[in-house]
Amino acid sequence: MKKRGWFAVIFLLLFLLEAYIALYVRDRFIRPYVGDILVVALPYFAVRIVFPDGVKRLPLWVFLFATAVEVSQYFRLAALLGMEHIWIARVILGSTFDIKDIVCYGAGCLALALGEYRIKNKRKTSYVSPFHKR
Repeated sequence: MKKRGWFAVIFLLLFLLEAYIALYVRDRFIRPYVGDILVVALPYFAVRIVFPDGVKRLPLWVFLFATAVEVSQYFRLAALLGMEHIWIARVILGSTFDIKDIVCYGAGCLALALGEYRIKNKRKTSYVSPFHKR
């Protein structure tokens, strides 16, 4: 399967997982923390579907985007735009600012960046274990 296809499959699976978490998980760890760590992967893989060879510093751009959305919650952007009663606007823009969300976005984007780094370097050189006998 080509890269775009894999990215689309990953995006769809993550979307379904996030929807499941949002609709059915009512706890104090998975929904607030794991959900926020995973949510940054959605825009990341959406961009990778369009640009399968990557975008320079994409995890950083995703982090900045997610942080901007979180900061807009602090300023109650949905209410300022008169959209607080529109369900989809509340889902996209959110309604409650929490600094812990930004920390989770950072963790998710860091994982994406490390994954990119590892895949990129794996292609350039083959890894030899330090325990491998020569």
